[in-house]
Amino acid sequence: MHAADVMTHNAITVDPAMPIQQLAALLSERGISGAPVVDATGNMIGIVSEGDLLHRAELGTERRHARRHSWWLEHYASGAAQDYVKSHGRTVKDIMTRDVVTVTEDTNLADVAMLLETHRIKRVPVMRGEKIVGIISRANLVRALGATLATPASGSGGSDDDRAIRARLLTELDRRQEWASKVWSQDIIVSGGIVHLWLGLDEPEERRQAVRVAAENVAGVRGVEEHIVPVPLMPVL
Repeated sequence: MHAADVMTHNAITVDPAMPIQQLAALLSERGISGAPVVDATGNMIGIVSEGDLLHRAELGTERRHARRHSWWLEHYASGAAQDYVKSHGRTVKDIMTRDVVTVTEDTNLADVAMLLETHRIKRVPVMRGEKIVGIISRANLVRALGATLATPASGSGGSDDDRAIRARLLTELDRRQEWASKVWSQDIIVSGGIVHLWLGLDEPEERRQAVRVAAENVAGVRGVEEHIVPVPLMPVL
């Protein structure tokens, strides 16, 4: 499997001029832990996460530095200055990470997992040139693992076929946004022609049935498996 097979499409992005309080509200309301930052042309220029909001002056949680006198004072002062910007900056551009780890749509999931682990990050943007086309998180990898374990090894259908099936299903659901608005792309994995759907226990039976029927009607689908989870699903990135 590759990044394009499991990534979350239509990733929520933010503007570098967005106020910090507005960013905090967005992350909370949308149930996400981070978002890419894009400029006016749509190019990604950074990424921001809830970790960037932990040490804020408004909350009294900013890092406190004792005065030091030593040969490494210049290095210490630089770190303290960065912490001050993080705790007092007013907009996204002040606190965002500019050196962003990214992958492409064809990046193997093994490489994605290695990047998440070695860089100790929770998500990585998926790029096509300078444009972001999706985002892949630890949750996406967990979904992919669940689909792989549930699919017989002898199942037919290559990754290209699975990717096409997933794309067709997401397109169909996008057309039915009125009832499919809470079906996130990260909760749909296709492996060996089998569509795996992760649905919340509180999902109305009618909507669950509609998603299943939509999947069954996609060309190339060999079967549909529903995975019911006990908590409401949100696009955790």
